Amino acid sequence: MRAVVQRVSQASVTVEGEVVGAIDGPGLLVLLGVTHDDTVATAKTLAAKIWTLRILHGERSASDEQAPILAISQFTLYADTRKGRRPSWNAAAPGPVSEPLYGAFCATLEELGAKVERGRFGAHMDVSLVNDGPVTLILDA
Repeated sequence: MRAVVQRVSQASVTVEGEVVGAIDGPGLLVLLGVTHDDTVATAKTLAAKIWTLRILHGERSASDEQAPILAISQFTLYADTRKGRRPSWNAAAPGPVSEPLYGAFCATLEELGAKVERGRFGAHMDVSLVNDGPVTLILDA
């Protein structure tokens, strides 16, 4: 499982002109990719890591600040661009595998106390954000 985590002052995701998820204050935007051998345990571990990662101002975590999280599924995080000009998506898990794991990731964050906004799995999404810092991290689990 791979996540791109960005500290944001605001972020939103829109599908067909409708805002389906948004955070209006300091928080985290998480782009989440799933690969074939990921499990619910992997999703839970990564969710806990992100919730307690001290990347907000003053070395505080989202958990410390009760900061909201906007989580968006993004299979393109597993693109392989080593050969040719067209990315291969073979390392990305198919929807029937990745959708439940994305759900488990979000549910774990909520169980830990996070206010989680979500994108729409499998949809074409327009993501807007104001990166604070900028702070952007890549986490692999």
